[in-house]
Amino acid sequence: MLEVRGIEVSYGEFLALRGISFTVQEGELVTIIGANGAGKSTILRAVMGLVKCRKGKIFFNEEDITSSPTHHRARLGISLVPEGRKIFPDLTVAENLFMGAYIQEDRRAVQSRMEEAFSLFPVLKERQNQVGKTLSGGEQQMLAIARALMSRPRVILMDEVSLGLMPIYVEETFKVIENLHRQGVTILLVEQNARKALQAANRGYVLETGEIVLSDQAKKLALNPQVKKAYLGGT
Repeated sequence: MLEVRGIEVSYGEFLALRGISFTVQEGELVTIIGANGAGKSTILRAVMGLVKCRKGKIFFNEEDITSSPTHHRARLGISLVPEGRKIFPDLTVAENLFMGAYIQEDRRAVQSRMEEAFSLFPVLKERQNQVGKTLSGGEQQMLAIARALMSRPRVILMDEVSLGLMPIYVEETFKVIENLHRQGVTILLVEQNARKALQAANRGYVLETGEIVLSDQAKKLALNPQVKKAYLGGT
């Protein structure tokens, strides 16, 4: 479904990504793990079209989207849960969800998706008339995921969804991710919490200073001594 071939991204003179290549098949949950500053979020921003690639190609269902604007990628079925949630703080929960469905013109379909979001996150239904900034961090993360699902994406990009959350909300968030995966949603997950990410994923990639240094089945990566020592707190 998604293929990234040898992309490079730079911020000024700093080369953030160096020859990154990976694939995501339909229905897979693929994770990219790595230390803070390794370039994980930049990969998702490149896939979403928020930063330009100076080299390489990005394909979605075999269509070259390397130079496509972000809104075109959204219409093709790519959705992003950004790092730090980035909900609209002064809009209500319901208004935030409607913003996620801005490409959908069928109001009945939008309402149906709203009900799906509320079934997935019952707390959001209870809070639907509250403004986003009054929600807890965990509730805001649920809202960010639900907003991304409102466009019924073919692949959802998730950027550091556990960052800054209390442990109870980390567990809850990963339960939701695993539930979405079981429902057949294709997910590319970038995550500092390597243990939880590898437990949830089918396959994984390890990113170090802008380069992919390892790739394997997630279970095998979790047992890899190099990964255990660097990311799982083991030897």
